[in-house]
Amino acid sequence: MNRSTIVSAELALRLVVPDRTTVPLLAEMEYAADDPYAVRMLFYAGNDDPVEWIFARELLTVGIVRRVGDGDVQVWPGEPDDDRIVHIALSSPFGDALFEVPLPPMADFLHRTYKVVPAGREPEFIDMEAELENLLWSS
Repeated sequence: MNRSTIVSAELALRLVVPDRTTVPLLAEMEYAADDPYAVRMLFYAGNDDPVEWIFARELLTVGIVRRVGDGDVQVWPGEPDDDRIVHIALSSPFGDALFEVPLPPMADFLHRTYKVVPAGREPEFIDMEAELENLLWSS
């Protein structure tokens, strides 16, 4: 498989605001085979630059079936009566956010990432020489 393979998807999701109403948002998910453990998510809110978060692919995958995550990122499935939603809670020094993400397009996106880099084969897609060079160059 090509190390430069990229999988992407746009998702229409909802930001849950304090009074429990929701605000529709657009997000873009991106997965690159040369960074096989990470999923980048860009949240578009208005005309501002997107807000970027990087998640462990496994965190999003496990969060579809059970609550997972500590600290800044938590992911969990919707309630039994709303099982087509995945919740993503983010916390930073700038504030907290809770998103309701539609399960079908997120699950499809994750499925496509595992076709590119199967679970357990992530180390095969990391260029260790380049990573070592980056570490040594910055010191």
